[in-house]
Amino acid sequence: MIRRWMYRAEWKDGQEEEGVQALRKSGQGQALNQVKQGRLMTVAAFSWKNNVFLYYECIDGHVEPEEIAGEAEPYLKEWPGRSEPRKWIEMIDVFHFNEPADAEHWLRKHPVERRAGRVAHLKPEKVASYVYYHYQLQEERAFPGPKYEIIGIHENLLFGYQEFPSVTEEPVVPGRLSTKGTPDNWSDSRMDLHFQPWEDGHLYFKPIDTVFAYYIGEAAGDAHLANE
Repeated sequence: MIRRWMYRAEWKDGQEEEGVQALRKSGQGQALNQVKQGRLMTVAAFSWKNNVFLYYECIDGHVEPEEIAGEAEPYLKEWPGRSEPRKWIEMIDVFHFNEPADAEHWLRKHPVERRAGRVAHLKPEKVASYVYYHYQLQEERAFPGPKYEIIGIHENLLFGYQEFPSVTEEPVVPGRLSTKGTPDNWSDSRMDLHFQPWEDGHLYFKPIDTVFAYYIGEAAGDAHLANE
């Protein structure tokens, strides 16, 4: 069984450059080893300003972020809110077009040229509406989209993972809703009113830097390593 995970962390003040270097080193060591050992199908790390994100796909068991990005730990802030210290916050999956039925279903059938991350901010008062529309679209299987795309949320920050060229397939796993509430014209959902504009006026998502990305089908040879 494949399970997809997304995590967010923050660099300590002034530690971003050193932290990214340590994260890249973890990618070449810990993360790649987890892929070679068959514990992860895909693993990728991304950095944006003082934020760092992990996306990974576990095979028959869970892998903790520290087992992927341990070298970066000294450069990360601790998040409040729990009695035990924690560096990584799990992001909630708020949208995907497709989901793994099993490992065979989730294997990539064609080469992936690029694995990418992106971020956007929702207006806080629009988070519930965004989740409502997207869960409805997702579980009604209203229309298809990129198989491996996924969007997670923490607070009002959205993080998205994508692969290119994108692959579109009808989901194998049945939808969980029998309703038909998704607007026939998706633009009627007015997603433009849900997003906080960027300082330059741009709406929606912006791309972020890939630190590393590995896939089980590439690990035996030359796995894809960003920024080489």
